[in-house]
Amino acid sequence: MTGDHAYTELAAAPVCGLTPYEPGKPPEELEREYGVSNALKLASNENPFGVPDSVRTAMSEAIDNVRLYPDGAGFALSRALSEHLGVDPAWLTLGNGSNDILVLLAECFLTPETSAVYDQYSFIIYRLAVQATGAEARVAASNPPEHAQPFGHDLNAMLALVDATTRLVFIANPNNPTGTWVDGEALHDFLYQLPDHVLAVVDEAYYEYAVGEDYPGTLAWRDQFPNLVILRTFSKAYGLAGLRVGYSISNPGIAELLNRVRQPFNVNSVGQAAAVQALAEQDWVAQCHATNLLCMETLRAGLAELGMACLPSRANFLLAHIGTRAAACNEYLLRQGIIVRPVANYGLPEYLRITVGAEQDVTRLLAVLREFTEQGA
Repeated sequence: MTGDHAYTELAAAPVCGLTPYEPGKPPEELEREYGVSNALKLASNENPFGVPDSVRTAMSEAIDNVRLYPDGAGFALSRALSEHLGVDPAWLTLGNGSNDILVLLAECFLTPETSAVYDQYSFIIYRLAVQATGAEARVAASNPPEHAQPFGHDLNAMLALVDATTRLVFIANPNNPTGTWVDGEALHDFLYQLPDHVLAVVDEAYYEYAVGEDYPGTLAWRDQFPNLVILRTFSKAYGLAGLRVGYSISNPGIAELLNRVRQPFNVNSVGQAAAVQALAEQDWVAQCHATNLLCMETLRAGLAELGMACLPSRANFLLAHIGTRAAACNEYLLRQGIIVRPVANYGLPEYLRITVGAEQDVTRLLAVLREFTEQGA
């Protein structure tokens, strides 16, 4: 057997059809490719303010013991999460980011004889996780453009795809890449109608940014809906994207299965220590949330002045309609040292997803976008 492609004959068929996930371009790569400096990344929805000093101290202290394997059970982090959330530790599963748990769910519950449902414009990892198992992917049409939540989840369309073979339904709330959300009443009604043999995976990666009167209080529903799995992460509002720490809250029976397939030591010791301390810094998280709201409105207003309307968002990013020049606009931004996220791979070629940065980041971005529109670049 010779040649790189010969090995595809040995691989599992579903894997051969996968297209690897393409993350946002790192600033260092942009600086190398384009010869720019002081690159600004507004592509991956990270918290521009990072972490408070107390979390840095916890990370530094944890480094002293990196010669040792981390606590495989994550005792301290599970206990801190239990206290913070008001749930028994038996309901928790720790992940190497919440992406890790998406894959664990697929491994546990999907086979080539089963199906999973997700929205056409939802997080692309759902598709990859399902496809890798050989399960049937059932893709629901999103809300139409004129809807109050354009391109958001149509729960009725999703429910219509559920049958006896379905094991997982993925709901991103708020949704990436659109920023749209499902309100509490609609989600509760959906869960009530969902058959018991289907797990509802509610991905709340942007939970700390999304809180509001109409945002679902899913934690309070866990006893009513034993098939509910809630995903959250420390990668967004907590500012720990580089350490990859996420978790799920689910019925202990589901959590026990996830922990069977969870890899040993999947959350590193520095990440665990940082996450424990981050949970104690809720004032910091609230401050980041409040600043995000202010900067988002500045960004939204500035984009509107340039004729770039945005979808409603409960996250820390905006999906901006650029039109047929979206690709050219992205290229112009790159040449000016600014990274945003094209979403043509989501089926939205006329849009760019823009992370809400700090005030100075928003000012810089809007100035470059104004140049682009004025120059007809």
